[in-house]
Amino acid sequence: MTLNIVILALVTIQRLGELLVSKRNTKRLLEQGAREFAPAHYPLIVALHTAWLASLWWLGVATPIDPFWLAVFILIEIARIWVFASLGERWTTRIIVVPGETLVRRGPYRFLNHPNYAVVVAEIGVLPLVFGLWKVALLFSLMNAAVLTLRIRQENHALGR
Repeated sequence: MTLNIVILALVTIQRLGELLVSKRNTKRLLEQGAREFAPAHYPLIVALHTAWLASLWWLGVATPIDPFWLAVFILIEIARIWVFASLGERWTTRIIVVPGETLVRRGPYRFLNHPNYAVVVAEIGVLPLVFGLWKVALLFSLMNAAVLTLRIRQENHALGR
Protein backbone atom coordinates (compact mmCIF):
# COMPACT_ATOMS: atom_id res chain seq x y z
CA MET A 1 0.00 0.00 0.00
CA THR A 2 2.88 2.40 0.69
CA LEU A 3 4.22 2.00 -2.86
CA ASN A 4 0.75 2.76 -4.20
CA ILE A 5 0.66 6.02 -2.27
CA VAL A 6 4.18 6.94 -3.40
CA ILE A 7 3.29 6.33 -7.07
CA LEU A 8 0.04 8.28 -6.84
CA ALA A 9 1.69 11.11 -4.91
CA LEU A 10 4.47 11.39 -7.50
CA VAL A 11 1.97 11.48 -10.38
CA THR A 12 -0.16 14.04 -8.54
CA ILE A 13 2.85 16.25 -7.82
CA GLN A 14 3.97 15.88 -11.43
CA ARG A 15 0.57 16.99 -12.75
CA LEU A 16 0.38 19.96 -10.39
CA GLY A 17 3.93 20.98 -11.29
CA GLU A 18 3.08 20.74 -14.98
CA LEU A 19 0.10 23.04 -14.46
CA LEU A 20 2.42 25.62 -12.90
CA VAL A 21 4.95 25.31 -15.74
CA SER A 22 2.14 25.52 -18.28
CA LYS A 23 0.73 28.65 -16.66
CA ARG A 24 4.16 30.31 -16.66
CA ASN A 25 4.89 29.32 -20.28
CA THR A 26 1.41 30.34 -21.46
CA LYS A 27 1.73 33.76 -19.85
CA ARG A 28 5.16 34.34 -21.39
CA LEU A 29 4.10 33.13 -24.84
CA LEU A 30 0.98 35.33 -24.82
CA GLU A 31 3.12 38.30 -23.80
CA GLN A 32 5.31 37.56 -26.85
CA GLY A 33 2.32 37.76 -29.18
CA ALA A 34 1.15 34.16 -29.18
CA ARG A 35 -2.51 33.35 -29.48
CA GLU A 36 -4.59 30.73 -27.69
CA PHE A 37 -6.91 28.61 -29.82
CA ALA A 38 -10.04 26.69 -28.80
CA PRO A 39 -9.93 27.37 -25.05
CA ALA A 40 -13.53 26.22 -24.50
CA HIS A 41 -12.64 22.51 -24.26
CA TYR A 42 -9.79 23.04 -21.76
CA PRO A 43 -11.98 22.70 -18.62
CA LEU A 44 -13.17 19.34 -19.97
CA ILE A 45 -9.57 18.12 -20.24
CA VAL A 46 -8.80 19.30 -16.70
CA ALA A 47 -11.97 17.63 -15.38
CA LEU A 48 -11.14 14.35 -17.14
CA HIS A 49 -7.60 14.23 -15.75
CA THR A 50 -8.79 15.23 -12.27
CA ALA A 51 -11.47 12.52 -12.26
CA TRP A 52 -8.95 9.95 -13.55
CA LEU A 53 -6.46 10.75 -10.82
CA ALA A 54 -9.18 10.90 -8.13
CA SER A 55 -10.46 7.48 -9.20
CA LEU A 56 -6.95 6.07 -8.86
CA TRP A 57 -6.60 7.54 -5.37
CA TRP A 58 -10.01 6.16 -4.43
CA LEU A 59 -9.63 2.66 -5.90
CA GLY A 60 -5.89 2.06 -6.22
CA VAL A 61 -4.43 2.75 -2.79
CA ALA A 62 -4.93 -0.75 -1.36
CA THR A 63 -4.51 -2.90 -4.47
CA PRO A 64 -1.53 -5.06 -5.40
CA ILE A 65 1.04 -3.48 -7.73
CA ASP A 66 1.66 -5.21 -11.06
CA PRO A 67 5.45 -4.96 -11.65
CA PHE A 68 5.12 -5.38 -15.44
CA TRP A 69 2.70 -2.46 -15.80
CA LEU A 70 4.75 -0.37 -13.38
CA ALA A 71 7.81 -0.88 -15.61
CA VAL A 72 5.76 0.09 -18.67
CA PHE A 73 4.52 3.20 -16.86
CA ILE A 74 8.08 4.21 -15.97
CA LEU A 75 9.03 3.95 -19.66
CA ILE A 76 6.03 6.14 -20.53
CA GLU A 77 7.21 8.73 -18.00
CA ILE A 78 10.64 8.74 -19.64
CA ALA A 79 8.86 9.49 -22.93
CA ARG A 80 6.94 12.29 -21.17
CA ILE A 81 10.22 13.86 -20.05
CA TRP A 82 11.54 13.61 -23.64
CA VAL A 83 8.44 15.41 -24.98
CA PHE A 84 8.63 18.05 -22.23
CA ALA A 85 12.34 18.69 -22.86
CA SER A 86 11.84 18.82 -26.64
CA LEU A 87 9.24 21.58 -26.39
CA GLY A 88 11.06 23.46 -23.64
CA GLU A 89 9.49 26.85 -22.96
CA ARG A 90 6.86 26.21 -25.65
CA TRP A 91 5.28 23.38 -23.64
CA THR A 92 1.80 24.22 -22.33
CA THR A 93 -1.41 22.37 -21.56
CA ARG A 94 -3.31 24.74 -23.85
CA ILE A 95 -3.22 25.27 -27.61
CA ILE A 96 -0.88 28.24 -27.93
CA VAL A 97 0.52 29.27 -31.31
CA VAL A 98 3.29 31.80 -31.79
CA PRO A 99 2.88 33.50 -35.19
CA GLY A 100 5.90 33.01 -37.41
CA GLU A 101 7.45 30.26 -35.31
CA THR A 102 8.22 26.95 -36.96
CA LEU A 103 6.90 23.73 -35.48
CA VAL A 104 9.23 21.80 -33.19
CA ARG A 105 10.83 18.93 -35.13
CA ARG A 106 13.32 17.61 -32.58
CA GLY A 107 13.04 14.75 -30.13
CA PRO A 108 9.90 12.66 -30.54
CA TYR A 109 8.43 15.34 -32.82
CA ARG A 110 10.69 13.94 -35.58
CA PHE A 111 8.53 10.81 -35.55
CA LEU A 112 5.02 11.92 -34.49
CA ASN A 113 2.95 15.07 -34.88
CA HIS A 114 1.51 14.75 -31.38
CA PRO A 115 3.83 12.68 -29.16
CA ASN A 116 2.51 14.41 -26.04
CA TYR A 117 -0.95 13.01 -26.73
CA ALA A 118 0.50 9.56 -27.37
CA VAL A 119 2.08 9.75 -23.92
CA VAL A 120 -1.19 10.91 -22.34
CA VAL A 121 -3.12 8.08 -24.01
CA ALA A 122 -0.57 5.59 -22.69
CA GLU A 123 -0.57 7.05 -19.17
CA ILE A 124 -4.35 7.06 -18.86
CA GLY A 125 -4.48 3.44 -19.99
CA VAL A 126 -1.45 2.05 -18.18
CA LEU A 127 -1.40 3.66 -14.73
CA PRO A 128 -4.72 2.06 -13.72
CA LEU A 129 -3.32 -1.30 -14.86
CA VAL A 130 -0.43 -0.85 -12.39
CA PHE A 131 -3.14 -1.16 -9.71
CA GLY A 132 -5.14 -3.86 -11.52
CA LEU A 133 -7.93 -1.42 -12.39
CA TRP A 134 -8.65 -2.44 -15.97
CA LYS A 135 -12.19 -1.01 -15.87
CA VAL A 136 -10.82 2.41 -14.91
CA ALA A 137 -8.27 2.11 -17.72
CA LEU A 138 -10.99 1.27 -20.23
CA LEU A 139 -13.48 3.92 -19.09
CA PHE A 140 -10.99 6.79 -18.99
CA SER A 141 -9.29 5.67 -22.21
CA LEU A 142 -12.64 5.90 -24.01
CA MET A 143 -13.43 9.31 -22.53
CA ASN A 144 -9.91 10.53 -23.28
CA ALA A 145 -10.20 9.34 -26.90
CA ALA A 146 -13.33 11.44 -27.32
CA VAL A 147 -11.71 14.54 -25.83
CA LEU A 148 -8.46 14.09 -27.76
CA THR A 149 -10.34 13.68 -31.03
CA LEU A 150 -11.70 17.18 -30.51
CA ARG A 151 -8.42 18.55 -29.18
CA ILE A 152 -6.21 17.22 -31.97
CA ARG A 153 -8.63 18.46 -34.62
CA GLN A 154 -8.54 21.93 -33.09
CA GLU A 155 -4.78 21.90 -32.63
CA ASN A 156 -4.18 20.78 -36.21
CA HIS A 157 -6.42 23.59 -37.42
CA ALA A 158 -4.55 26.12 -35.26
CA LEU A 159 -1.21 24.88 -36.61
CA GLY A 160 -2.41 25.06 -40.21
CA ARG A 161 -2.31 21.32 -40.79
